[in-house]
Amino acid sequence: MGQLRMAQHVVPFMASKRCGRIVNIGSVVGKVPTPWAGSYCSSKAVVHAMSDTLRVELKPFGILVIPGAIRSNLGEANVERLKGYEWNLYKEFKDDIVERAKASQTGKATDATIFARHVVSKVLSPKPPKQIVFGHMTCLFALLSWSPLWVRDRFFSNRFDLNKKSKL
Repeated sequence: MGQLRMAQHVVPFMASKRCGRIVNIGSVVGKVPTPWAGSYCSSKAVVHAMSDTLRVELKPFGILVIPGAIRSNLGEANVERLKGYEWNLYKEFKDDIVERAKASQTGKATDATIFARHVVSKVLSPKPPKQIVFGHMTCLFALLSWSPLWVRDRFFSNRFDLNKKSKL
């Protein structure tokens, strides 16, 4: 994992200076996983867990660790990879899966430049926050993260049309 390797390389130098800031980019789906994106969601959960752990472990050395839906070409790349997929079992859900692949990369997603400016201003402040939450749909996902699982299940089942019965 890239973030961990980077931390392993920079922490000794930062610790010797007794200061430093590590910013890891996570995702709201690391806290509230969505259907049709299990691998991606779990990779982002790892980023959040690692950031939370490193924040506590590195504090004695004067190093701050801050985890922070950014628009990128991820959605397009995912849709491109799905073109050659053998749908078999998931044939009925193909449109929903493609929609999910593009969901966080729509025109409403936070532009990377806007996100970067926001993060830099927070990170460079004298007392940066322990976590930076900023971007499209972060309020909805914060609410879902505190909701009972049955609420999340119903929300995502409706959102991604998972209430239909398979014809298998």
